[in-house]
Amino acid sequence: MPKTLKLILLSLRDLIVSAGPVVFIVIGALAAAYWYLDPQPPKTVTLATGPAGSAYAEFGKRYASALKTNGIEVVLKATDGAADNLQMLRSGEADIGFVRGGSADPVADEEAGLMSLGSLFYEPLWLFYRSDAARKIDPNSAALTALPQLRSLRINIDKQGSGVPDIVEKMFKANHIEARTLRLSNLEPAPAVDALLAGKVDVVVLASAPQSPLVQRLLRARGIQLMDFGQSDAYARRFAFLSAVTLPRGVVDLAADMPPHDVALLAATTSLVASDQTHPALRQLFAQSAQTLHSGAGWFNRARDFPNTRTSELPVSPEGDRAINGTPPFWQRYLPFWASNLIERMWLVLGGLVVLMLPLSKIVPPLYQFRVRSRVFRWYARLREIETKVDTRAGDRDALLDELDELDRVTHGIAVPLSYTDELYALRNNIYAVRKRLLANWPKEPGPAAAS
Repeated sequence: MPKTLKLILLSLRDLIVSAGPVVFIVIGALAAAYWYLDPQPPKTVTLATGPAGSAYAEFGKRYASALKTNGIEVVLKATDGAADNLQMLRSGEADIGFVRGGSADPVADEEAGLMSLGSLFYEPLWLFYRSDAARKIDPNSAALTALPQLRSLRINIDKQGSGVPDIVEKMFKANHIEARTLRLSNLEPAPAVDALLAGKVDVVVLASAPQSPLVQRLLRARGIQLMDFGQSDAYARRFAFLSAVTLPRGVVDLAADMPPHDVALLAATTSLVASDQTHPALRQLFAQSAQTLHSGAGWFNRARDFPNTRTSELPVSPEGDRAINGTPPFWQRYLPFWASNLIERMWLVLGGLVVLMLPLSKIVPPLYQFRVRSRVFRWYARLREIETKVDTRAGDRDALLDELDELDRVTHGIAVPLSYTDELYALRNNIYAVRKRLLANWPKEPGPAAAS
């Protein structure tokens, strides 16, 4: 092996060994932080949606598609609605779910560890009724405008667990109407719509986003009308979880001028709710996906009105607040999800390690220097032994000369960086000086021939 290459390899080895303790500490700290912080999320997450055909079910499919691009499988769990979703979140059967305003208990659910990822959209309370049923109440008008007009009609208020029956019963009570005096049923949304169209019920109450196929179907059905809540502002003042919204004229179908006039409605705000046991990276992914899925203009809102954190009943998680109100880190635009998430979760640890390495790095040069110099200094012990023997004339003169010659040969094989060669040459000079003293102070005794 060429001497230059050997010198390079030796210097590299010394550097690695000198930096080894620091590297070991850093790797150990990183491993411990990775284990403790658990930055990488599980590959599956359960999303509680809603009944088949509902807006919740449709949005669930969109979230599943959005998260699939990041390698996360979203398991969609069909439920009876917002109240059922809340129960699943409380029991841990679901990680994330859609929850309608008015369904959660702000105090109890906050204590249970539930948090909002942001409000997503208005979910109007659609009260569809049959025109022929309305004429039975008032032959001069086929329009219903107030809840007391429904006393004698067959009303479906959605399935228990959807949260709709609770809202409707509160509204009836505000009108001094006892729910037990009404002809109420609790069919699921799809069968209820079929029953309304078939004339088996007179009124159907749905709480769903306008994207729901069932809502779209009833808005275009003949003989079916949408109730105009003329008292929507009053209801919104009485119930904090409701907002007064307007279905604009022609928004359903501009060409057909449907609806032919503005319709006043009541709406709750639907939020994406997660458990505090759900991995933070998954909460972040859902909150970021909400920015894409719900930021467009809708029938009841302008572009970028949603998602927002203003109308959430539950505390907003840091991930939701950062995704909605903050600016995403620049590296998210250039790195894949796993790498971006790793930096996001461990940036504090990485910064701490940088601070820790500053003082630790100062011990590397002395360690390196010690290793290189020890290659030279360790031979001084042997040289001192020889020097002591020379001074005391202990041992055999020729044997001591052989030891000095051997030591000299060894030192010529030592490889050190150029900056340390002065110490190597100093050792050789000292070997030469001891040999010189030995020859001067301990002359060779004449042999028998010389003596005669």
